[in-house]
Amino acid sequence: MPAAPTSRDDVPVSLAPYSELLRRPGVLRLNLIALVARLPHAMTGVVVTLHVVGTLGKGYAQAGIVAGALTIGMAAGGPWRGRRVDTIGLRRALVPSVVVEASVWTVAPFLGYRTLVAAAFVAGLFLVPVFPVVRQALGVLVPPAQQHTAYALDSVGTELTFMLAPVIGVLIATQVSTTAALVVVGLSTVGAGLLLMWADPPTRSPGASAGAPSVAADGRDGAPPSRVLTPALLVVLAASASASFVLNGTDVSIVAVLRHWDEGASIGWMIALWAAGSVVGGLVYGAGRRRVDPLVLVLVLSVATVPATLAGTPLALSVALVLAGVPCAPALSAITAELVREVREERRGEVMGWNGTAMTVGAAAGAPFCGWAIDRLGPSAGFLVAGLVAGVLAGAGVLVLGASRRRAARRGAGADAGRRGAQTGVVVG
Repeated sequence: MPAAPTSRDDVPVSLAPYSELLRRPGVLRLNLIALVARLPHAMTGVVVTLHVVGTLGKGYAQAGIVAGALTIGMAAGGPWRGRRVDTIGLRRALVPSVVVEASVWTVAPFLGYRTLVAAAFVAGLFLVPVFPVVRQALGVLVPPAQQHTAYALDSVGTELTFMLAPVIGVLIATQVSTTAALVVVGLSTVGAGLLLMWADPPTRSPGASAGAPSVAADGRDGAPPSRVLTPALLVVLAASASASFVLNGTDVSIVAVLRHWDEGASIGWMIALWAAGSVVGGLVYGAGRRRVDPLVLVLVLSVATVPATLAGTPLALSVALVLAGVPCAPALSAITAELVREVREERRGEVMGWNGTAMTVGAAAGAPFCGWAIDRLGPSAGFLVAGLVAGVLAGAGVLVLGASRRRAARRGAGADAGRRGAQTGVVVG
C-alpha cells in the first residue's frame, strides 16, 4: 500500500511552483510592472459605458459601439505594433503609442457621440500594448517547463488589476464625473507606456537580433517561417475570440443589471468579485501539472456564465459572478501558453498582436451584441447571450478540432503502415 504523500511534488495543488518562478531574474519585477501598467486598460470599458449612457444620454447598444470602435482599433493595430516590437525594439515601438494616446485622451471627454466613436478607434489603434509585451517578455524570461505557471500567474495578476481598476473608475465617474474619469484613463495610459519604456523588459533572448532565426518552445529551429497564421494557431485564436466575447458581454451585463436595480455604486465591487473567482481558478490551474485544451476551458467559461441570468438580487448575482469567474484565468493562460508553444521567438510579438486582434474582435462583437440584447430583452439577457454565443463557438471548435485530430491520426497510421509495407517489400525483394 503506497505511503501517504509527504513531499511537495505529491501535493495536487501547491504554491511552490509560484515561488520557484518568482525567484527567476526579472520575473517578479515584470509582474509588478504589469499590475500597474494594466490599470488604465482595465478601467476603460466601465468608464466609457458610464460616460456614454450617463453623460451623453445614449443606450447600452451605443455604448457598446464606442467600446467596439476601441477594440476594432486594437484589432487593426495589434499585429502591426507587435511586429514593430519584433523588428525595432520595445522603446522605439512605444513612442507613437505614447504620443497619440496623450493627444486622443486629452480631448475625448469633451467630444460628442459620433466624434467619440472615431476617437475611440484611434485610441485603440495606438493603444499601449501592455498585455502582449508582458506575455512576450515572459516567454523570454521563463523556460518552457515553467511557462504554464508563468502565464497562469500573469492571468491572476490581470484579474487583480481588473478587481482594482473598475472600482477606481466607478468611484471617479460617480463621485466626480465621467469626464474626470476619462481624463484619468488617458493620463494613466500614457503613464503605462512611459513605465514600460523605462523598464524595457526583454522581448528577445540575449544575443538574438531582429529577423534572426531562433528556437521555438518545441525545439524547432531554422529560418523564420513566412506563414505565421497556421491552422493550429487559428484554432487557438478562435478560442481567444470566444473568451473575449463572453467576458466583454458579461462586463456590459453587470453594468446594465446593477443600474436597473439602482445599485450603480456597486458596479466596481461586483466586477471585483467576478475577478476574485478568476484569481482562485488561475492559482489552482497554474499550480497543477495537467494542461487542458484552451477550447475546453472556454466552453466551461461560457457555460459558467449563463446562471447569472437567473440572479434576482445583488447577493445572488455576486455568487453567480464568483462562480462564472473561476474558469476565466485558466482559459486565458492556457491560450497564451499554447501560442508560445506554437510560435518561434522572432515572431512572437506579431502573434501576440494577432491574439490581441482575436480578443478585440470578440470584444467588438460581444459588447454591442449583448448591449442590443439588453436594450430589447432586459438587463439579464446579456449574460445569457454572452454564454450561449461563445459556448456555441467554443463547442463547435472542440468538435472541429477533435475531428481534425482524428483525421490526422488516421493519415499518420496509414503512412506508417505504408512505410512498413515498403520496408517489408524491400527486404523480401
